[in-house]
Amino acid sequence: MSECVAAWYAGRRVFVTGHTGFKGAWLTAWLRSVGAEVTGFALAPDGTPNLFDAANVAHGIESTIADIRDLAALETATGTGRPEIVFHLAAQSLVRRSYRDPVGTYETNVMGTAHVLDVVRRTPSVRAVVIVTSDKCYENRDLDRGYVEDDPMGGHDAYSSSKGCAELVTSAFRRSFFHEGRVAVASARAGNVIGGGDWAEDRLVPDLARAAAAGVTAVVRNPTAVRPWQFVLEPLRGYLTLGRALVERGSAVAEAWNFGPDETDAVPVGEVVQRLAERWDRVSFTVPTRATGPHEARLLKLDCSKAHRRLAWQPVLTLNETLEMTMSWYRDYYSDPRSAPLLVQQQLKAYAAMVERAGGPR
Repeated sequence: MSECVAAWYAGRRVFVTGHTGFKGAWLTAWLRSVGAEVTGFALAPDGTPNLFDAANVAHGIESTIADIRDLAALETATGTGRPEIVFHLAAQSLVRRSYRDPVGTYETNVMGTAHVLDVVRRTPSVRAVVIVTSDKCYENRDLDRGYVEDDPMGGHDAYSSSKGCAELVTSAFRRSFFHEGRVAVASARAGNVIGGGDWAEDRLVPDLARAAAAGVTAVVRNPTAVRPWQFVLEPLRGYLTLGRALVERGSAVAEAWNFGPDETDAVPVGEVVQRLAERWDRVSFTVPTRATGPHEARLLKLDCSKAHRRLAWQPVLTLNETLEMTMSWYRDYYSDPRSAPLLVQQQLKAYAAMVERAGGPR
């Protein structure tokens, strides 16, 4: 895979669920920029601003606004798009929201995954499926080592549990319906993803950016919690690499994969906040005297050696580069909100150049 990984998708029909979300919008913009024929399926963007609208991601794609729980709508969109490759990112993606709506979280994350796989088995054009879950799918025992792909699934909260369930659904469908080899199905688990254009509620970087733009002080929860921080394009390149491998290598790579940063980039929340504040002087934050809100894991790291070894995927950005690209996006956006489409394209090009300099598949 010496040439640009994303460029391999030029002219290919790709179906992206969750294309109006943060990661989905970045993935869709990347695929569109290299000439893929993209069909998106998702709810309307959540809140204003949002990356999908700000960066005009809908331009040049077929976009269906519908609920992943609507099996008939999903089947219609898939049949119209006739995709070769499916990336399933549609999800209820917030831990704290899952405490408010546990049933909706399970409906979306578990049955939504089942719907995608059920439709795929009746769609002759599909050759590869990447089901995107989360690093929180693992039964978190606050291990000092990184979790490997065959560690037990679990989850303290409804969100984490639902992602473990989605992994089990994926495995069951793969063994029950895709063992004959027509469709290769894999799952992808990524760590904490940050980058410009994320405005989700109850997430660290969006909370800091919103507060900075409004000139108020952000409250930082759980500053001692350790997370694996990575720039949004790092795992997306992993998903693209995996999608290509599924088409070319089939069942040999149809399994679960971790895509996370180097172990040295798993650092406490408080340290990340301090480094972000150094990159935008409008960032102001406070730490409560004691942790507030529902349970959140203390320590979570991924072991990504399998992806390094078998997919030739490696993260290329240092944590400082990740934080700089992230905060510069927000600084420039809030200086001129009309610049979002240009900022996305600039960072796609800059990231591809960084990967090329690192000598890996771009």
